[in-house]
Amino acid sequence: MNTKDLNLATDIIGFFDFTQNDDARGALKKMLLTPLPNVDAVTARQQIFKGFLANMDKLANYSYSKIDFREVGNFLATYSDKHFLPKRLKTKLFFSKSRYSQYRGHCIQLVLLYHRLHNNFIKVIDTSAFPESYKAELRFINDYLTAFRTEYYEGLVREGSFGIKHIVDVIRIISAKKRNMDVETFREKFTRFEAYLSAAQGMHRYKFSFPKVGGSGIALQDFYHPLVHKPMKNSFETTTNVVLLTGPNMSGKSTLLKAISLCVYLGNIGFGVPATAARIPFYNDISVFINLNDDLQSGYSHFMMEVLNLKSVAVAAHGGTRCFAVFDELFRGTNIDDALDISKTTLTGLLNFPDSLFFVSSHLHQLVETPAVKEGKIACYYLDCEISGNIPKFNYTLKPGWTQLKVGRLLFDKENLNHYLS
Repeated sequence: MNTKDLNLATDIIGFFDFTQNDDARGALKKMLLTPLPNVDAVTARQQIFKGFLANMDKLANYSYSKIDFREVGNFLATYSDKHFLPKRLKTKLFFSKSRYSQYRGHCIQLVLLYHRLHNNFIKVIDTSAFPESYKAELRFINDYLTAFRTEYYEGLVREGSFGIKHIVDVIRIISAKKRNMDVETFREKFTRFEAYLSAAQGMHRYKFSFPKVGGSGIALQDFYHPLVHKPMKNSFETTTNVVLLTGPNMSGKSTLLKAISLCVYLGNIGFGVPATAARIPFYNDISVFINLNDDLQSGYSHFMMEVLNLKSVAVAAHGGTRCFAVFDELFRGTNIDDALDISKTTLTGLLNFPDSLFFVSSHLHQLVETPAVKEGKIACYYLDCEISGNIPKFNYTLKPGWTQLKVGRLLFDKENLNHYLS
């Protein structure tokens, strides 16, 4: 996967990150950045998210003390029977005020945290909304928290009756859970629980929808880039595997390509997408080349980087990999004659990989004369722009076909550069 231009870990994660602790945040980031192997895995993850969404009214106020969570976690991670469960523990607690205070503090903090998690959230979840595979994880979390009898002990804490006997009882429960490795398993499963819940909260808040993933042909209805304020929502559908996008500078081609790529990527990892509806094929390789810069460290020029990026995709597709790739302003790093010649070769050659999907944007209007374009084998779209009083007005509307509109001279004249350069 070459998706750095989508800024998943810096910008997009913010739409899904409602986590309460660092472990869950790390799990969410891993979930967002790790591809899934097949359509079945995508469907399974979608079903888990849908289970959380079905329970969103019950989990709307999900929260807990971050300090308590961190301190309870540290306590359990460093717990050992040798230190916390010595012989004659009751007697030692009775005669040692400092030990009694320390043990009681740990136990009460754990009881109150676990009671909140269990009583307010885990226990009220309707597990019937989840797939069988995830129901087992929810049962483990519920059983683990139930074993601590938090409702009983929380009542004692509230009444001021939580004493030595109860401290010892809780310590013994912890000891048993540590010996069975249940503490570590709970932390792992609860971390995953919160990561799933966090992502589902984002999908719920921003009204992302789940696409139908699989098959061939892509269709996106009212899709947009979520980082754009008051975005223009576009729709398109194509069964061809090569799409040529044209439009003048500043018409929004790069943003549109990022929006499409984001829908494809999120759909392929089982997340909801910023669109009202979508049908997206499953791809084993996703590459998005938009913010391309010279690789000075490696000594590669802009054009050479374009060639190498195209080669990496072509090699993968030639080997049978289902690829999704975006090339924004392909071959802008070379002269116009070379760019036109090899662009025609590229567009025609990409037709040889019908199981893949390629988007190419270009300023080379002559490409519409390519035979494959005239024959309809390559789909053409453009972003509309109106001219009013020699001033371009961009409306960012995607339309089928192509445009030969050039706004460079209009903008040049608008800034009165002739005056300063004459």
